[in-house]
Amino acid sequence: MPEDQTEHTAYIGLGSNMGDKRANLEKALELLGSIPGLQLKRVASYYRTAPLGGPVQDWYLNTVAEVVTVLEPHRLLAALLKTEEELGRVRTIRWGPRTIDLDLLLYGHSEICDAALTLPHPRMTGRAFVMAPLAELAPGLILQGKTAVELAGELARSQSIEKLDSTYY
Repeated sequence: MPEDQTEHTAYIGLGSNMGDKRANLEKALELLGSIPGLQLKRVASYYRTAPLGGPVQDWYLNTVAEVVTVLEPHRLLAALLKTEEELGRVRTIRWGPRTIDLDLLLYGHSEICDAALTLPHPRMTGRAFVMAPLAELAPGLILQGKTAVELAGELARSQSIEKLDSTYY
């Protein structure tokens, strides 16, 4: 079935803590930009962050990308998972180290909760590594009654996060 060609703004979280983290993020962004039906609009700064949960592991490099897409949410998620696979992501340990992690955070104002996808992303408002870069791109975005900037500020007080100078663009 063809896509309906209606454009939707979506936000994708990116993270890496294995190998050349910056190169992993940049390659992921390059691959995202080549997906038919998806246009990469903006990318937030990169952030160095401590891992949350899971086994002892190296620090992460994270960012958020704003995209415009005609792909419906499940097709977009499938494209993200395929991109992870192309970049060597192997899922072994929950919240364990990874070459690349791509999370569909928001898709317009869509709310979805099924076996494959939950939107908005259910844990994003509790993660500084998501909220800080998202606040750069959409500072006035309201989530759980607060702006992205407010949430990012609150989380930065309790989670280790460091904004780095350069970004993909």
